[in-house]
Amino acid sequence: MPKQKNILPISRAQIEYLLKEYSKENHVSVDEIYAIMLEFISGFEFLRQYKKAVSIYGSARSGFSDDVYKQAHLLAGRLAKDDFTIITGGGPGIMEAANRGAKEAGGQSVGINIKLKHEQKVNPYVDQSREFEHFFVRKIMLSFASQIYVFFPGGFGTLDELFEMVMLVQTEKVPRIPIILVGKKYWNPLVVWIEEVLYKKDSAIDKEDLEIYHLVDSADEAYQLIEKLIKEGKVPF
Repeated sequence: MPKQKNILPISRAQIEYLLKEYSKENHVSVDEIYAIMLEFISGFEFLRQYKKAVSIYGSARSGFSDDVYKQAHLLAGRLAKDDFTIITGGGPGIMEAANRGAKEAGGQSVGINIKLKHEQKVNPYVDQSREFEHFFVRKIMLSFASQIYVFFPGGFGTLDELFEMVMLVQTEKVPRIPIILVGKKYWNPLVVWIEEVLYKKDSAIDKEDLEIYHLVDSADEAYQLIEKLIKEGKVPF
């Protein structure tokens, strides 16, 4: 077997040394650092197989109305029939609704899960999944999983993931992918605050930043918008 070319700017021995020194100063073991690296590698390798995907986010809890669950289920099913892989966080609630919609439509249903003491068991409608120990690794996987990102109502996790995607588009770290918010009653107060406070009052964002995301009220509107964006060449396949 030919000797593998070292494409890194430093040698493997130097990497080993730096890892050991870093672990001493920061009380992190070399094994833990390697475990994080392996999570990144296995995560990206897992996602490579899905060339046409939609990520659907939403609450893991049951505090929202049944209609929100039904809307996520409906949208995922329609997209799955169009050969989109449906990717969620793999948990219950809205994530389960989306995975269920994809599975019942005969599509690919994928979960990118996180190990937690509560809430986050893989739902029974996930066909393929990866489970992560570290939130930041899982978050990066979710951020690079799809060509379209759809957000239903949710809690801190959903909001965190939304602003992560908006920031990545704003800073051009990812292509200008569609980000769609479903449910005007839930999302409109946030959208108004962003426009009135961040943009108009504090000038913390630019006017074009308000166009990064789209606000719709139902699965039907979201599906029609996705069809329109695809026809206009605004989905980076």
